[in-house]
Amino acid sequence: MKHGPLSRRTFLAAVGATAVAGCASNKTTSPIPVTSPEPGAIPADTTSASEGFNSLWIPPLLEGTTFDLTLAPSTATLLGGKDASTISYNGAPMWGPTLLMKKGDTVTVNVTNGLDEETTAHWHGVHLPAEMDGGPHQVIAAGATWSPTWTVKNNAATYWYHPHAHELTWPQLSKGAGGFIIVQDDDEAALALPRTYGVDDIPLVLTSRTFDGDAQIIAKTIYGDYLLANGTLNAEAHMPAQIVRFRMLNAEVERAYTIGFADDRTFWVIGTDGGLLNESAEVTRLTMVPGERYEIVVDLGSDAVGAVVTMQSFNGGYSLGYPGAEPNESGDFGSLLNNKTFDVLRLLVIDATADGVKNLPTSLANNALWSAADATNERTLSITAPGPGAPFTFDVNDQLFSMDRIDQTVVLDTVEAWTITNNFIFGHSFHIHDVQFAIVERSSGPVPAHEQGWKDTFYLPVNEKVTFVAKFDDYASSEHPFMYHCHMANHEDEGLMGQFLVVDKA
Repeated sequence: MKHGPLSRRTFLAAVGATAVAGCASNKTTSPIPVTSPEPGAIPADTTSASEGFNSLWIPPLLEGTTFDLTLAPSTATLLGGKDASTISYNGAPMWGPTLLMKKGDTVTVNVTNGLDEETTAHWHGVHLPAEMDGGPHQVIAAGATWSPTWTVKNNAATYWYHPHAHELTWPQLSKGAGGFIIVQDDDEAALALPRTYGVDDIPLVLTSRTFDGDAQIIAKTIYGDYLLANGTLNAEAHMPAQIVRFRMLNAEVERAYTIGFADDRTFWVIGTDGGLLNESAEVTRLTMVPGERYEIVVDLGSDAVGAVVTMQSFNGGYSLGYPGAEPNESGDFGSLLNNKTFDVLRLLVIDATADGVKNLPTSLANNALWSAADATNERTLSITAPGPGAPFTFDVNDQLFSMDRIDQTVVLDTVEAWTITNNFIFGHSFHIHDVQFAIVERSSGPVPAHEQGWKDTFYLPVNEKVTFVAKFDDYASSEHPFMYHCHMANHEDEGLMGQFLVVDKA
């Protein structure tokens, strides 16, 4: 088993001196068709995969204002064609259905816990009251149902849901629990963008898993040996010869992905965690850390029918400290994928659809992002470790997370600048609940164009300082806190997390 008592601090200290590089809807209209795949089904054009590949599983699409989710044991056919025990929502092999919501609607999600242990359901990136947030305080006991209700205030974007029970997030996420949330709004619907779910608009969640000798998932590994795209090994998708959209999500325990294509083609980032960019950002590589989402488009219009285009993760060549750059293939921090370039998804080009998108809009949104000058209060946090071999903590007296301690208190309607510093020897993924923020400064250089949108999660590399600005509006409570934490599930469960209250003005 790969997880053991060896701490990352001990491991990195040992090799740091020789750190290596290389290494049911009530809407009258809907921009997304109301017809969605049945559970376990694949859109018609991707039912037959090439030899050696498996058709990319597309999560079923649920629409409306009331959603029912049941988290329970399931099975998925994975390594060697054998069934592996998983946990999932609504009987999916892994993962769960995609929830389609419309900005302005009031929604209810009935979450039933079919496990024999407690869980929670967190709506990652969603702006809602703290008591509906689904963090570690909103526990759902085994056999119980929790029914949060909120009004959708978020912009059109890709969000997600996942367990967030303290010290259980890592194993439950590893076994397959999670799902997408797509929010629509009128502004996004007016744009000529790919929007046919499962055809030219693809939800794509990336994870990796390690298996034991019986082809079962080892739940508490840090880096997996095998890449899973939507829970599919060796995934292939049949994609039309036109502009296609991928709603990318890194749902890893710890690994970062640097996404690109084997032929080094250009693609475009059109959206970040919390909405569309003002203009698309042209890239050939895109780094994503756990919890981050990006919406990207790639133009297959010049590719011949039958051509193969391979999405890859270019994880080779990084120095130690990049999540997944460890040089070893085995042991606590080892993986067959570490410090390598590996395939993520094989795209087999098929005929274009009749109404396919041929050109991107010049302008996507009109975001008025917060600037440093807007902030009326500042906070600073550093990631540290009390001593050799100790878990990472935020610098709140070097204490691990406590459910009984409030670490920060924010006044409602305040615009704040938060600066997070990582002077340690390993990169992290910082996430804050409740808000979408604007990154206004990176100590390493200008904020890249693809990060100049609404965010709730970002990469904090070694020796980096990042400042973001957010407004804490709409919801206040003196009893129910929100979380901020590293979104690497092992770090989170080990205590790299804090909590804050948003309170009414005195």
